[in-house]
Amino acid sequence: MLDASTVATKKIYYDDPYIVNFEARVVSFENGDLVLDRTAFFPEEGGQNPDKGVLADCRVADVKIKKGFIHHFLEPLEGEELPDLREGDLVTGTIDWDHRFSNMQQHSGEHLFSGIAHTLYGCENVGFHLSEKEVTVDFDRFLSDEDLLIIEARVNEAISRNIPSRVEILNGREAEEAEYRSKLSLTKDVRVVSFPGIDACACCAPHVARTGEIGLLKVVRAIKWRSGVRVTILCGSRAMALFDRNHEILTRTAQYLTTSVEGVYGQVVKMKEELAALKAQLRAQAILSMRRKVAQVESGEGNTVIFETDVEQEAAREAVNALVEKKSGYCGVFIGTDDSGYRYIIGRRGGDARVMNALLRERFGARGGGQAAMVQGSVACTGSQIRALFEEIKE
Repeated sequence: MLDASTVATKKIYYDDPYIVNFEARVVSFENGDLVLDRTAFFPEEGGQNPDKGVLADCRVADVKIKKGFIHHFLEPLEGEELPDLREGDLVTGTIDWDHRFSNMQQHSGEHLFSGIAHTLYGCENVGFHLSEKEVTVDFDRFLSDEDLLIIEARVNEAISRNIPSRVEILNGREAEEAEYRSKLSLTKDVRVVSFPGIDACACCAPHVARTGEIGLLKVVRAIKWRSGVRVTILCGSRAMALFDRNHEILTRTAQYLTTSVEGVYGQVVKMKEELAALKAQLRAQAILSMRRKVAQVESGEGNTVIFETDVEQEAAREAVNALVEKKSGYCGVFIGTDDSGYRYIIGRRGGDARVMNALLRERFGARGGGQAAMVQGSVACTGSQIRALFEEIKE
């Protein structure tokens, strides 16, 4: 059994986060779970996803830390099998550097962001998650859009200054007297990552040597979270990828609208207003069309049904109310087409409209309900089938 009181996995990434290739000896190996005496693979820890790469000629599917030992979960490469490894065997590993460096950029950028948010607004970072795609930070106080822009600008100014990072292991009185951010009450040795003049924070992850390596930081979005705010950020290569995607979309949209990039917003607003005005005209025409159809219905005995391709629910209800004053039977308005299906409202004066609703459900699988005077729902069938039903059913 692995006993962390006598030995634990040595974390090479603490000595040098830029090491890509390394050698280590097997401590244990069972069903793809490999433990080494030393490793450059960072495990899932502190809200950050684990490193990727190749180890013992296998793909590293996951990395976790348990009681001081780092477990590498291996998957054989295509067409291969898991190796036969025994205690003491020497193996080689290679870190996926692009993934590692991207995580270093994100995590170091988050430290700058959280440190500056704390300094300017007294916010505490109470939650952090670094996934394959984004970084989210939870703050215990609300930050406005203007606040976030100020923090973002300060972070990017710190990045441009290319400030060196510093890693210290503090213990005893040093840890008690030092000032640093931490979400936990730490009693043992504390690893503190600092960007002097900006931030100092307890952290277990690899970080960049200088802030310039972060490249840039961009706030992507912010949403209300409990009593504070959840902020999503991207740094370095991930931020540039987002910029490239958005720039391509904006450029293509400008070309489609035959305007400049700067003119896209104005064009979209104009088109939206024109579309809203056109829809209003169409709604008004549909209502007039329906009222004409209602006016053409002769008063008297029997059922009646009106079809419209598109009209608002309130207008349809108005039409049904007018129809039940003219006819003694079931009066229905069906909105839609044979291809898309129909929404409907059915009423009956002095009767029970739920009876017709039940028949629609029984024959065509309609869904809906209501009171005796009026029901509403939806059905997927043809207009001919609906007309036939209304003609078939007697009062």
